[in-house]
Amino acid sequence: MLRAGIVGLPNVGKSTLFNAITRNRKAEAANYPFCTIDPNVGIVTVPDARLSQLQAIAKTSVVIPAVIEFVDIAGLVRGASQGEGLGNKFLTHIREVDAIVQVVRCFDDADVLHVSGSVDPVRDIEVINTELMLADLDTVKKRRERVAKDSKRGDKHAAAEDAVLVKLETALDAGKPALTVPLTADERAFSTPLFLLSDKPTIFACNVKDTDLADAAANPYVTQVRDYVGTHLACEAVVISAQIESDLIDLSPDEAAAFLKELGVDESGTGALIRATYHLLGLRTYFTAGEKEVRAWTIHVGDTAPKAAGVIHTDFERGFIKAETVAYDDLVRCGSVAQAREKGLYRMEGREYVVQDGDVMLFKFNV
Repeated sequence: MLRAGIVGLPNVGKSTLFNAITRNRKAEAANYPFCTIDPNVGIVTVPDARLSQLQAIAKTSVVIPAVIEFVDIAGLVRGASQGEGLGNKFLTHIREVDAIVQVVRCFDDADVLHVSGSVDPVRDIEVINTELMLADLDTVKKRRERVAKDSKRGDKHAAAEDAVLVKLETALDAGKPALTVPLTADERAFSTPLFLLSDKPTIFACNVKDTDLADAAANPYVTQVRDYVGTHLACEAVVISAQIESDLIDLSPDEAAAFLKELGVDESGTGALIRATYHLLGLRTYFTAGEKEVRAWTIHVGDTAPKAAGVIHTDFERGFIKAETVAYDDLVRCGSVAQAREKGLYRMEGREYVVQDGDVMLFKFNV
């Protein structure tokens, strides 16, 4: 299962957000730095409105959503790449995740301490990214030292790797994260084993006050974050209120909906964040739907039908024959598989078919 790490400076709302996403109070959330030391891990269901529609069509009481894993990582401070704060431990924990959710404080509150003494979200982003890039620069330089001798001796593989390392070192030296360096598939084969911290897919979570959530576009801090990450990092920013999400933990779905309505909000921010993170990880969903259950299955972008079948069971992939397939929108529009088949929307796909997000599938196999 792929993992997304929640990172940020101390006291920006990481643990509160983690508790909200995982619907528990496992992570300690306190008004002082480093209240999180060892990472907390939680399995999170991916909100998907399509499941209820498929449930109605299939007439089943069992619905199983897709899931991903979130990790709440200790707060980082300036100098972490040199071991400040919980630096080395923090960086190790980031290295172990597949994507980063960077929480950025976008609210003023004199009662909530800020490790830098003032609220400046762009500065906070740069502090974290600088530490990640400094750690990566050290990794790249050490790797270059290892391949230098072979490269000088004329080893073509070593020379090709060194050329990629030069690209990365140049960018990191200029204050540009590794994820902004354009690399071909062949070049990425050299960079991937380095597990560079600044090369991980990243999404930014703008943490606002509960009173600001309904009109987040008017929050100047949110505007600063969106402008900065869009221009410099080509990343997405979503808005959440960790405090609101925390308040929703103990409410029933109906109570939560009423509470959000009073605030002028249609949906909980964690739902949008979880879906955005799921897509950031390169994950997509296909469905199986029958009287027994409706289930969301997780695949990677570009997976073919046999690969998707293998998510259910390796025998399905090994003995794949065909996949009976209908697009979610077509099935809902028709109201049943029978109607979709009558209208020619229910089709047979073979081994080369690339599964699309939302496909409803039934696999035929023989082992």
